Amino acid sequence: MSTSMSTSDGALRTPWRPRWLAVVGIGAVVTAALTVWLGLWVTPPDEVQGNLARLLYIHPAVATVALYWAGGVALLGSLLYLWPRTRSFFWDRLAAAAVEVGAVFSALTLVTGSLWGRPVWGVWWTWDARLTSTALLLLLELGYLALRRVPADAHIRAKRCAVAAILIAIDVPIVHFSVDWWNTLHQSGTVLDPGFNLHVHGSMLWTMLLSFLAFTLIFVWLLAMRYRIEVLQDAVGDQELEVSLSERWNEDAELVGVGGGSGAPGGDEGGGS
Repeated sequence: MSTSMSTSDGALRTPWRPRWLAVVGIGAVVTAALTVWLGLWVTPPDEVQGNLARLLYIHPAVATVALYWAGGVALLGSLLYLWPRTRSFFWDRLAAAAVEVGAVFSALTLVTGSLWGRPVWGVWWTWDARLTSTALLLLLELGYLALRRVPADAHIRAKRCAVAAILIAIDVPIVHFSVDWWNTLHQSGTVLDPGFNLHVHGSMLWTMLLSFLAFTLIFVWLLAMRYRIEVLQDAVGDQELEVSLSERWNEDAELVGVGGGSGAPGGDEGGGS
């Protein structure tokens, strides 16, 4: 994906948008619409939870994107930036985009989990290991975004954020294995248990798998769009720096000109007396 640069007249042009991105966007809309249709009107209610189980078509897919897709891209981009042979601002921007989109999905994970947990557990929130570690993940992502806005040299900022992204990635396996390591209210496996036994079958299984595809496409589209915004922000910052330096140079040139002009007449008068 190319970066955004200034044109010859100083105007910014937006980054190149590949054709596949439009295909991904259309695919995301279509699969999301099919998920809604199947989830609300085609699949039957659960034998135990009734219509409440329809959150199965939202919550697991959103959590998967928040943990594995966003966390994996952020970690990969950060490691590739820290590695000298692959160091490029492309990886830094990609990691930043993944963390920001991941923060959105982490928040949605907590919201949908609370909506599901209230009628099942009787409370909106409890200091369950899975919930607490997910909330910590969101806080770490918000901290990363705050760190990214601290004024610093671009390379220094990128290195700091890369280290922060690695710390975020450490929390991902904690969230994943929290239901196995501690005694929690949260169930262990929605689709597969540790023995690889399916808990979802028939149309409910296919609808849930379609939701995974839909939210994955949504993640890819949001990631690409957020990357383009990151490129534009860097380009605007570079342009503002160039304008500021140009103005400062002009001010210095004017001061030098005024100083030289005021001294020249004095020298002529001194020479003529």
